[in-house]
Amino acid sequence: MKFRNLAFALLLTTMQALAQSGPDTVQTAKGVLTIQPVQHASLVLSFNGATIYADPDGGAEKYKSFAKPDVILITDIHGDHFNPGTLNAVKTPNTILVVPQAVADKLPAEDRTKAIVLRNGEQTTQAGISINAIPMYNPPGGPDAKHPKGRGNGYVLNIGGRNVYLSGDTEDIPEMRGLKNIDVAFICMNLPYTMDVNHAADAVLAFRPRIVYPYHYRGQNGLSDVNEFKRLVDAGNRHIEVRLRNWYK
Repeated sequence: MKFRNLAFALLLTTMQALAQSGPDTVQTAKGVLTIQPVQHASLVLSFNGATIYADPDGGAEKYKSFAKPDVILITDIHGDHFNPGTLNAVKTPNTILVVPQAVADKLPAEDRTKAIVLRNGEQTTQAGISINAIPMYNPPGGPDAKHPKGRGNGYVLNIGGRNVYLSGDTEDIPEMRGLKNIDVAFICMNLPYTMDVNHAADAVLAFRPRIVYPYHYRGQNGLSDVNEFKRLVDAGNRHIEVRLRNWYK
């Protein structure tokens, strides 16, 4: 019996690992949203024939199995978010770039003229998806901060009636805590650039997304403890589903 239980446990672990290596899905009122972690801050969202890349990095090889992007979102100028080599490799002449002004300033002229530039608080609709730019910064947000207020964008996307939040590089700021009706959230947690696990969990418990993914969790001292993040969120609110995925294969 002991060996049978052990075999079952190993099989379950293998099945869970396989499930976590593939795409996730979220049901919306207008179809299925597919979520594919890529690496660090990079992910791919697919919905009703539209494909969105967020902060593509890591080279073209990481994206060869995905459809070409209709929209690319870029949150900030740092290389783990804005990688010109990867961007040039994955975009097409028809890809729409949605970027903050600081990124637009670094684009080649051809891309700059076609990019949709959003400042914090501005909104656009592309490929049938509403895209809202929201603040992401290190308080107090002055020019000497690693991420000054107003330079980069977090994004809230409305996809088939579901609200999806991409934190980008931010600390535990009032604008994040004040979010409402978020269905899926991607939350950064890497010191010294953003926030620690405790602040990330506390912020999530404040705005209560339905599903949360810890991402962007590699810092100067290695990977943040996402299992501790899950423990803190589970202890604070069992109705928030924490999805742990491997962003550093």
